[in-house]
Amino acid sequence: MKVVGFAGYSGSGKTTLVEQLIPALQLRGQRVSVIKHAHHDFDIDHPGKDTWRHREAGAFEVLAASPRRLVIMRELRDRVVHSVHSLIAELHPAVDWVLVEGFKDSDLVKLEVWRQAHGKPVRYLADERIVAVVTDSPQALTAPTPRTVLDLNRPDDVALWLLDNADRFAYQAHPPSTTP
Repeated sequence: MKVVGFAGYSGSGKTTLVEQLIPALQLRGQRVSVIKHAHHDFDIDHPGKDTWRHREAGAFEVLAASPRRLVIMRELRDRVVHSVHSLIAELHPAVDWVLVEGFKDSDLVKLEVWRQAHGKPVRYLADERIVAVVTDSPQALTAPTPRTVLDLNRPDDVALWLLDNADRFAYQAHPPSTTP
């Protein structure tokens, strides 16, 4: 399994890039999973539906399955700070690539998505885990970098670069945490 993080400020284009990389990698025979960090409460269920009713009744987990889809919802009554590694462990083991959006402070190998127009500083100066910068304005990078610079408007090139550098993204699972 290969795991790559995508770091960048809100509005930099991380979601769009990940969305474009999924089919680009699939066209090259890769099975892709995505982990998305959400900074706020969110819901994928709909009021009145059976799964929502079961969850609202107090179920810890609700698993819904059809011939084409399986989803497990786990209701966490207390706030939990998720480790990206515990979330990766939840994924199907036969996946080729895991694209992780968010978790910018994790110890994952990452690509930085940066746009000059947002006026935000680059992250690669302070994060040694960033191995490439994906940008729409390479000439505006605030500091020289030996890292690879990729064109944000060419997601197929980013996918090919990932595949060409796949060994850099080989995932080493972390041992489970011993904290309760």
